[in-house]
Amino acid sequence: MSLIVEAKHCLGDFRLDASFTSEGGLTALFGQSGAGKSSLVNIISGLVRPDRGRVIVNGEVLLDTAQQIFVPRHRRRIGYVFQEDRLFPHLTVRQNLLYGHWFTARADRYESLDHVVDLLGIAHLLGRKPARLSGGEKQRVAIGRALLASPRLLLMDEPLASLDDTRKAEILPYIERLRDETKIPIVYVSHSVPEVTRLATTVVVMADGKVTGAGSVQEVISQTSLFPMTGRAEAGAVIEAKVIGHDDDYQLTQLECGAGILTVSRLDMAIGMPVRIRVRAGDIMLALSPHEGLSALNVLPAVIREIGEIKGPSIDIGLDCGGEMLTARLTRASADKLKLRPGAEIYAVIKSIAFDNENLSRPPNP
Repeated sequence: MSLIVEAKHCLGDFRLDASFTSEGGLTALFGQSGAGKSSLVNIISGLVRPDRGRVIVNGEVLLDTAQQIFVPRHRRRIGYVFQEDRLFPHLTVRQNLLYGHWFTARADRYESLDHVVDLLGIAHLLGRKPARLSGGEKQRVAIGRALLASPRLLLMDEPLASLDDTRKAEILPYIERLRDETKIPIVYVSHSVPEVTRLATTVVVMADGKVTGAGSVQEVISQTSLFPMTGRAEAGAVIEAKVIGHDDDYQLTQLECGAGILTVSRLDMAIGMPVRIRVRAGDIMLALSPHEGLSALNVLPAVIREIGEIKGPSIDIGLDCGGEMLTARLTRASADKLKLRPGAEIYAVIKSIAFDNENLSRPPNP
């Protein structure tokens, strides 16, 4: 599946001039509020007709202003999940789910009620009305309704923004299942680095109506220059690992990656399962030697590849840990005390707080 999006549009004083391509999976549109993410999604869906632009889904042209092509939104077969659930309050969950199904031509239907209900774990909710659902349950039903329209593309505009942390944690595994099991391409709008890191296969960064960067999660999250809008504390690295063992006595799990062995709190994952890890720059300390008596469980040998520009009291140090590229953020005083220089051998000490549930997830299926 391929998606090509090009759009130029003026909304009052705001000017959108953005384009990106995607080859399926979950493409995250990432940036601060007001960056133009929702405007771009509304152009893809057909809710907004841009001044100039193109939208092509798997070779089918849905929009081309140069050729005066504009397929109406109800004929695009694009599912849309908003921040708010937008369920019909007078209908049951079953009736809400089937609403889009009823308006999809029989020849275009590929989803079934039973499959969607099982995928989202909502069988026990079918007889209820929206007023009797939690925020997370409402969003799962909203996702299910979009799926039962058998869309060729699914748009999700900050679907977790209105949920508290508990409800977010509840719904994230279902979005992972949606990404991996349905194979429906997804465009997912977010300004949350943890969400993007956990869910995305491709990241498109937006600021001031323009695309400022795009690439894989690993490529984008490591680019500290892309993070003025979210705060440098969010920058870091994303690495892939696999589960190689569990220590039931101490409730720990061992992960193997290119940098070595990492020890984290016990994960409910089988041996051999892949894990995606986000390591923030601020969660890494540096040492000249692997000190005995150090409480940290994760101490990795590294080579300094680059020393970043001085920005205020801190400085970023690029590290090569067995081929895994990490970034450590130190105070300038600490860097001077250690006399760091490119090519020097060093030890990266990763704080245990780095490996919380927010920063450990299952990577997308290949």
